[in-house]
Amino acid sequence: MANPKNVTIIGSGPAGYTAAIYSARANLNPTLISGLQPGGQLTITTDVENYPGYENPIQGPWLMEQMKKQSELVGTEILNTEVIKVDFKNSIKKVYLDDGNIIETKTVIISTGAQARWLGLENEKKFQGHGLSACATCDGFFFKNKKVAVIGGGNSAAEEALFLTKFASEVFLIHRRDQLRAEKILQDRLKNNPKIKFIWNTEVSKFIGDQELKSIELFHKDKNENSELDLDGVFIAIGHVPATKLFHGQVDMDSEGYIITKPDSTETSLIGVYAAGDVKDKVYRQAITAAGMGCMAALEVEKYLS
Repeated sequence: MANPKNVTIIGSGPAGYTAAIYSARANLNPTLISGLQPGGQLTITTDVENYPGYENPIQGPWLMEQMKKQSELVGTEILNTEVIKVDFKNSIKKVYLDDGNIIETKTVIISTGAQARWLGLENEKKFQGHGLSACATCDGFFFKNKKVAVIGGGNSAAEEALFLTKFASEVFLIHRRDQLRAEKILQDRLKNNPKIKFIWNTEVSKFIGDQELKSIELFHKDKNENSELDLDGVFIAIGHVPATKLFHGQVDMDSEGYIITKPDSTETSLIGVYAAGDVKDKVYRQAITAAGMGCMAALEVEKYLS
């Protein structure tokens, strides 16, 4: 290819679209590859109440559609295809698409996001956004004075449970073992919170309800018996999986597969390759922080290319 592209953005959540908007406005003519789930995790989030600039709750899919339209309006080329392989060895990077095309590009912004780990139970998808969530900071507000459960035993489960006590009347923490993996300080806070009740040695075996989740079936491993628990909401907190498999062996990652970037930067271990959003952020995981990092990546790309 005689003229490699200035910047190719892989992934289309808030980070990818924001990177596209900023790089398009810098006349870099970005190409964005939307991937399997255009819009990312927000497309399975119904009411969004914490994205600045909107007085009333907005719908996650609508917000992503608006970002997409804005990025196209300022000149982003969007390809509704998937990346199957990348080669970042040389100064001109290669991105291989599932339609057989190969993009050659001077820079790449990785914004492929992360997915919450789910239990893999039947009808789990059906209740996502209808009583079942993987993000307390996103959805906790909707469970004021309601009865909820958190499934998990690590730091994120402990933090979600504590956060939910601000809204819910009762929070059950369900863990498959007889003790938590969470840090001692978090465990102490859980034990000292009157709203939190522990259910040990127990796994969730079924989600029950019609349109909305109404209850869960529990299997108590120590007693070898089942029971049913009526609830208004369930939060799964068994970790996240960054969508970084494509980039293994290309850029530096931590032990969990999150891309490592330089301090106060989105630059990866490779010059010309940047990472923004949940692929590199396991702390905040919010639409607004992902969008902020998309902006940072585009500004860094512009500076690098000039």
